Amino acid sequence: MTIGLVGRKVGMTRIFTDDGDSLPVTVLDVSDNRITQIKTPESDGYAAVQVAFGKRRASRVVKPLAGHLAKAAVEAGRTLKEFRAKPEELAALKVGGKLGVELFKVGQKVDISGVSIGKGFAGVIKRHNFSSNRASHGNSVSHNRPGSTGQNQDPGRVFPGKRMAGHLGNVRRTVQNLVVVRVDTERQLLLVKGAVPGSSGRDVIVCPTAKG
Repeated sequence: MTIGLVGRKVGMTRIFTDDGDSLPVTVLDVSDNRITQIKTPESDGYAAVQVAFGKRRASRVVKPLAGHLAKAAVEAGRTLKEFRAKPEELAALKVGGKLGVELFKVGQKVDISGVSIGKGFAGVIKRHNFSSNRASHGNSVSHNRPGSTGQNQDPGRVFPGKRMAGHLGNVRRTVQNLVVVRVDTERQLLLVKGAVPGSSGRDVIVCPTAKG
């Protein structure tokens, strides 16, 4: 199944295996994924399911979206996400229903997308992992500098894409092949081994892995 879930990163903790090994895990709250629309090849040209996640005040919802949600009898959410699927996978779903953590099982590999933590303006050493110069023996206030970036008279310019100082983080990233180590159906929590992009409280998207 290619259908995924939208969730909230709760934070990181660790769990212990039966052998006593410690596993670092990220806790994801994937509760209350509400189905707002089911798209079919006959009506839309492709098969997909659209879900809403989170809460949003009614005054913050634009009128076209409010009408779309009212038609589905679904409460507005802060995130609206669409998952492509095969038509036969959508047969058991209905508008107004919910998708739960039961979509995943222990040992399954997933891809998780989120917005990485923003770190502001950073130099080349932190941003691109450059090595610094020696900080003594005649090196005056240049041990953390990028070095020369220009060219000769020809071409006489800095090429686009040159690795330089700039904004670090706050971009969408996907971590692939993370293993599901625990599924809490009662609290609708997903425990995934390893780190997930973004800070605690941010929304993430969990999908079955694309690489298998």
